[in-house]
Amino acid sequence: MGRVNKPILIESQKKELEALYKQSTNHSLRKRCQTILLKAEGRDSIDVGSIVGMCNISVNNWVKRYKAEGIKGLYIKPGRGTKPLIDKIEDETAILEAVKNHRQNISTAKAEWQTSSGKEVSKATFKRFLKSLAADINE
Repeated sequence: MGRVNKPILIESQKKELEALYKQSTNHSLRKRCQTILLKAEGRDSIDVGSIVGMCNISVNNWVKRYKAEGIKGLYIKPGRGTKPLIDKIEDETAILEAVKNHRQNISTAKAEWQTSSGKEVSKATFKRFLKSLAADINE
């Protein structure tokens, strides 16, 4: 049996975790709060993992991060995930201009925008961006 990675919580930390667990709309954050609370009760990582739906390694990693950073460590840090290929603020005017110049052919508009911006996107991505612009206009 390995060593127990048990966070020691004072009453205010426990109340903060419980409140976040009950009130947060973010499912992943609620799951992490529950993980810390269960580990603080003295349960082992495999047991906690089966309750919250994580592997025991993830449980230990979240406990380690909570010990190092506190409650802020349970939130996902900004900058994670795939970045959008088309930036709405930066590219919107250039794309609209290209579409105005080539109303009949979206492929030509896409090619013109790609040449001017130096970015490469698929036809599906380009169409999806245009649909999101249309949805914003219609709202």
